[in-house]
Amino acid sequence: MDITLNEVAAALALAPSDVRTDFDLNPEVKAEQLRIHRKRPAAVLCALRPLETGLQVILTQRAAHLNQHAGQVAFPGGKIDAADPTAQDAALREAEEEIGLRPDQVQLLGGLDTYLTSTGYTVTPYVGVIDPGWTPSPDPSEVDTVFEPPLDFLMNPQNRKRHHHDRNGYRRYYYAMPWQGFYIWGATAGMLKGLSDRLDVVRGVSG
Repeated sequence: MDITLNEVAAALALAPSDVRTDFDLNPEVKAEQLRIHRKRPAAVLCALRPLETGLQVILTQRAAHLNQHAGQVAFPGGKIDAADPTAQDAALREAEEEIGLRPDQVQLLGGLDTYLTSTGYTVTPYVGVIDPGWTPSPDPSEVDTVFEPPLDFLMNPQNRKRHHHDRNGYRRYYYAMPWQGFYIWGATAGMLKGLSDRLDVVRGVSG
């Protein structure tokens, strides 16, 4: 696909679309979830590393001992604290705390559509480009692994699967993008789908 930073910047400049949620593939429950959502604010950073082979996306696998979302793949990010001036500041703070990526090492390009999770968070995702030579320094209390799938892979609809799980008699569908032993799914995959949709508009891709 050979996605460029200019295309990403153009995609982020598009007007926001509808709020995205963990229930986008279950429209029969999406409206109800939006109505009762607890709206705890959070922010994440989709950091892009430009290499000669293309753009890489910085993702983390959360530490296995955590009480919430243990072992899951995620963008660096978390809850917005009262001391954070903006959601953008929260995303940058969390990235520094989790993987040692300082705010001055990130050039923010813009934000993606607001995303509501099934656990009650209203997430503001930001996209930024980082220095190719940056070296991750993960905090072991929060992060087990930092890994970098290619943006081209994540934006390719052929690599985006429709998976599901059954709980209490209810089947919930979600996006998943397995890559080299990592299982990218749920909110992280949903936010990446949001970027993919914007890039399709920029590239004039239909369907």
